[in-house]
Amino acid sequence: MGGVELARSIPRSAPDRTASGEPLILLVDDEPLLLRALRRILEASGHRVETAETASQAEPVLLEPDLGVVLLDLKLRGASGFDLLQRIKSERPEVEVVMMTGHASVESAVGCMRGGAFDYLEKPFEDALRVRTTVSKALDRRALVRRNQELERELRDRTPAPDLVGNSPRMRALKRTIASLRHNQSRVLIHGASGTGKELVARAIHAESERHDRPFVPVDCGALPESIIESELFGHERGAFTGALGSTGLFRMAQGGTLFLDEIGELPTHVQAKLLRALQQGEVRPVGAAEPVSVDIRVIAATHRDLDEMVSEGTFRTDLYYRLNVVRITVPSLGERREDIPLLVHHFLAAYRRSLHPVEGIDDDALQLLVEHDWPGNVRELENTIESALALAPGPRLRLADLPIARPVGVRTGGVLDCELPLSLAAYERSALERALRETGGDATEAARLLGIGRSTFYRRLARHELTPERAGVGGTRPIG
Repeated sequence: MGGVELARSIPRSAPDRTASGEPLILLVDDEPLLLRALRRILEASGHRVETAETASQAEPVLLEPDLGVVLLDLKLRGASGFDLLQRIKSERPEVEVVMMTGHASVESAVGCMRGGAFDYLEKPFEDALRVRTTVSKALDRRALVRRNQELERELRDRTPAPDLVGNSPRMRALKRTIASLRHNQSRVLIHGASGTGKELVARAIHAESERHDRPFVPVDCGALPESIIESELFGHERGAFTGALGSTGLFRMAQGGTLFLDEIGELPTHVQAKLLRALQQGEVRPVGAAEPVSVDIRVIAATHRDLDEMVSEGTFRTDLYYRLNVVRITVPSLGERREDIPLLVHHFLAAYRRSLHPVEGIDDDALQLLVEHDWPGNVRELENTIESALALAPGPRLRLADLPIARPVGVRTGGVLDCELPLSLAAYERSALERALRETGGDATEAARLLGIGRSTFYRRLARHELTPERAGVGGTRPIG
């Protein structure tokens, strides 16, 4: 079949490639008997298969948009299978390639894997199941990669630029700084307490930049185990260590876009040195790789720690600090911009309105409590508080009684002096029972309804906390119920 055109080797009854949607499998080998045997094995499993005896015969099929897997002989007549592998992975990286060789060796296998092959098969094929399983896994890998790419595109298309809520002087200054970085590719170091929204600021910088249509890849340096952090950041080669299947690494995942290194102060010192080299040289060396790989990314780092102090103590490299600290941004705490709290509250009410509860607004006294409350967890804590209140709110407006936070010591509500509650479920339950009784004037049926529990359950919980209307602050002698 060597001189016959590829089209003549395709049966007339072959299904239409575009219509079927089934990924196409291409077999490239200069042994006709082997091609026929492989074709029978794979077509029996329901796969669509085409064959070619030479690299030139394979050319038309390599252009097919639904090409999924290529089984490629390492030694072709008049050509190198390894060269064709490299070309396929360069021009069609989504296509998985399985190498076939009758001269199997550790060297050839490693070379194929480094060249981008999914796996390799040793000829002759004594086990048809091994062939089918390898092809099936390669198709699964292709489907996973394509789906991930689709989701990333959808995310980029659907996600607008982050909305930094706030009109306080500190927030206006922050927004001006972000806007000034629109055409600037400098590295940015973001400092701020936990919960202030450092990642949101990083996303806003990315969204305003010329890289906005490329990936934004966040990584929490403090959450990565020290034993794998180098591999996670820079990637690793297949077989680089026991169980290593090969990984791109977060640096290369962010190619063309932005890599956000959150909690950079938690990075181990030996990884700091490799990060410094990556920033200086614009390249990374995956674990087990012989050669470095060039990367084009913008790095934004963030921390809640004092890096100046860490540099003085010798726990953070001075040279890395200066590489990262080109533009420094400090995110204000919520206590430094209390005038933004009403805006944030209404922003979160709107965000959660559809999924949790159709609350129309918030009572003035409830909003006042939120403004006056101390927020050690900053914006994140405020958001969690709103979400929790909405999940249990019974009416069309968010009320003081719905908020799962204690009133400040000395604040009177309804003639009763409230005290700071200890952080325990029992204390919160007692407080909820007391508030429900006060809201309903001691009506147990209505109080139980407000709490979303049955009347008998309500009575049992009153008894558990030894509560009566008088002890709950309900005046008069109205009986419960």
